[in-house]
Amino acid sequence: MAESGKAEVSADTVPATVRGAGGLVALEGAVAVTVAIVLVVRGLLGHDQSQASGYGTAAWFGILGGAVLAAGVGLLLGHRWGRAIAVIAQILLLPVAWSLLTDSHQPVYGALLGVVVVAALILLFVPSSTRWMARDYEVAPD
Repeated sequence: MAESGKAEVSADTVPATVRGAGGLVALEGAVAVTVAIVLVVRGLLGHDQSQASGYGTAAWFGILGGAVLAAGVGLLLGHRWGRAIAVIAQILLLPVAWSLLTDSHQPVYGALLGVVVVAALILLFVPSSTRWMARDYEVAPD
């Protein structure tokens, strides 16, 4: 036991909250990459591309989704760099969830995305996650 009354945590132990957030973020990235693949396949099969560029949208979803997927996997594996990408992605997805709930008239998708985004943000900012993130920045006592 530490002096503060809390159990000591090994420096290489990744909290369950970080792994949970990593799972949610990886799921978001996997969905985006899947959308990119579907858009490319639709384009190759000759579906109408007049409303939007299927290939351009696929590239957008593939690049950003791939980065989010990598961040989620990074968090699952205990890499601290994944947290920054994950937090930025969640903040950018909040207005998307709101748009799905309101203007897009897709309340089921908006609610689902909103729940996942808020849950991921909570998991990324609970005390155990922030302690884990700050562990490398602690100053050694004199």
